[in-house]
Amino acid sequence: MAYAHMKSGLRSLALNVALYGWTAFLCFALLGTLVLPRRGMTSVVRMWLAQLAWIERHIGGITCRVIGRDYVPAAACIIAAKHQSVWETFKLHLLFGDPAIVLKEELLDIPLWGWYVRRAGMIPIDRGGHAHALVRMMEAAHKAADAGRKIVIFPQGTRVAPGEKWPYKSGVAALYQELNLPVVPMALNSGLLWPKNSFIKKPGVITVEFLPPIPPGLPRDEMMMRLKEQLEVATERLAENRV
Repeated sequence: MAYAHMKSGLRSLALNVALYGWTAFLCFALLGTLVLPRRGMTSVVRMWLAQLAWIERHIGGITCRVIGRDYVPAAACIIAAKHQSVWETFKLHLLFGDPAIVLKEELLDIPLWGWYVRRAGMIPIDRGGHAHALVRMMEAAHKAADAGRKIVIFPQGTRVAPGEKWPYKSGVAALYQELNLPVVPMALNSGLLWPKNSFIKKPGVITVEFLPPIPPGLPRDEMMMRLKEQLEVATERLAENRV
């Protein structure tokens, strides 16, 4: 047992050092790419994240499988994703190519890393800005949707560990009503292997599952009820590693 714990700790140490050390190196090494057009910058981000996926696989023993990809339309849509760990934030560009991710505005102020995020054209939200912040978010969301990009939002607004309950926020409903786009629920079980706020990462397979889209035009409450039901049922199933 002691050997197993030591092995897990050493693997996690190597994985964390490789992931964040390589990220820090690239933040400096790729500074010149910040002058690229946004689509060029997005290609740099995808390259970066593909390298992190290689590190996860070969050092951490962590791989992933994707189920239900056919449910994701080719055109613009809203992806309402479960959020259990940092892991899925590393995968969104690999899954969707050029997503517009709704994220906390303060993340854009992180030195170096925030500069790349800003250039990639994300949708920042000032959670204390109230009406003005919502207007800015909608303007950015319309621009992204008009460009045919997937808009990704974590409807609970924070990381929620497997088995935890947390309320769904109003942001996804506001986007749904404003943009008149389908909502594709995205369930996952990343928290089983990559727990939030934990140094230890476990080897294994993380599952991402896309669920049937919720069509545009439904009443707000009905959309939220369907989204919550689909995501919670699928997430509970994936937490038990049942596909």
